[in-house]
Amino acid sequence: MQILSSLATKNVIATSVLSKGWRSLWKKVPSIKFDSWYHKTEPHRFSEIVYKSLLSYNSPVLDSFYLVDICVSEVSDDITIWIGIAFARHVRKLVLKLLLDEKYYGNLIRFPSVFCNCNNTLDTLEISKLFLLDFPSRVGLKSLKKLHLSYVNFRDDESVCNLLCGCASLEDLVVQRRGSYDGVITFTIAVPSLQRLTIVDTFRGTCRGGYVINAPSLKYLNIKGVGLLSFWLHRTHRTESYGFCLIENAPELVEAKITGFTDINLHNENIFVSLTSAKRLSFDFSPFKVQFKVLTDGITFYQLVSLELNTSKSEWSKLLARMLDSSPKLQILKLVNIAYLYHDNKVSTFPLAGDWEQRPKCVPECLLFHLETLMWTGYIWDRKDDREVATYILKNARHLKKATFYTEPIQLEYFQTLEEKHEMLNELASVVRASSSCHLVFESSN
Repeated sequence: MQILSSLATKNVIATSVLSKGWRSLWKKVPSIKFDSWYHKTEPHRFSEIVYKSLLSYNSPVLDSFYLVDICVSEVSDDITIWIGIAFARHVRKLVLKLLLDEKYYGNLIRFPSVFCNCNNTLDTLEISKLFLLDFPSRVGLKSLKKLHLSYVNFRDDESVCNLLCGCASLEDLVVQRRGSYDGVITFTIAVPSLQRLTIVDTFRGTCRGGYVINAPSLKYLNIKGVGLLSFWLHRTHRTESYGFCLIENAPELVEAKITGFTDINLHNENIFVSLTSAKRLSFDFSPFKVQFKVLTDGITFYQLVSLELNTSKSEWSKLLARMLDSSPKLQILKLVNIAYLYHDNKVSTFPLAGDWEQRPKCVPECLLFHLETLMWTGYIWDRKDDREVATYILKNARHLKKATFYTEPIQLEYFQTLEEKHEMLNELASVVRASSSCHLVFESSN
């Protein structure tokens, strides 16, 4: 039965012809899965087969019901009924991913909220595109632990709150959106039980709205690609301008990644206040317009042991300097030049703004006592900024065990450039290191 459960429903039903013993066995398989392959091979009988599978099901609990990459024009008339049957069968995992095709001219499919009023079995819900979520009152999805929402449309702010506030056991939430395109102004995430949160916002442009996050049990936070949205981090839950509010107190936070921003304006750098308890941080944004007074006014990352920064952003070294000063227990430092990794020949050389010339006056505590690993991916050997930062760390990190620099390979025909590269790297290798046990490694990135 476990083997049959892992197969697509088309293959499970096909086993019924093997013998009498197999004829009804497929009806007991606790998983129903339909994908684009089945839809293409049986276009005229698809709805009939789905109905037959759901109504013939004999097991007391339906472990999972998948509709993946199915054209919406073929299922728009029946899908809400199928969802209702799945809920009646006490479905535990529901995955709905439809494709928009040229034959469909209808409206968004309204997800039947009535089935969410009081449910004790649904554990995982994944909905993608072409669905309208309208929840006029708070849902009762008591067992839901995993919720993935990919480019679905909510009717309004209240629908978001009524859904998320009604998931008392929710632990994992993934939200993919395009700004306030769906009509939601403030996307409020207030879930006390939430442990993992991923927000991917692909909107490119200026729009109103943002996110309010209130999740005191949060352990893992990943915010990516919010585009040109401005962050306004504050103590209240609403703002009249562009909004994005991170929770100020996250005592359980272990890891946070804030990446993929294109042109971000941080009106209030209290974004860092939300992350002070994290052990691992990854940043990919430009601090060009950020005043770092907040980082010198008592903001300290006492638990931080691993930090990753993108060195292709403007004034990245200023952010690095402040983070080193504010992270006394930092052990692992990863510097990644994202643009260089993607072979972008237009990588700009950004000024250091004098920060590193001042560093020797007060060496950060993490360099004196804790930093053990430096990994620099996309190290630009002929860029002054990179050489100065690398030299400074090697000269001051007393407990550094290994420093690895990944550089772009140079073709043999460019002999002069190759010689220059070797000369520059040898110069870095000859730096007197604060740690006598430091192992220096140079590798070529492919």
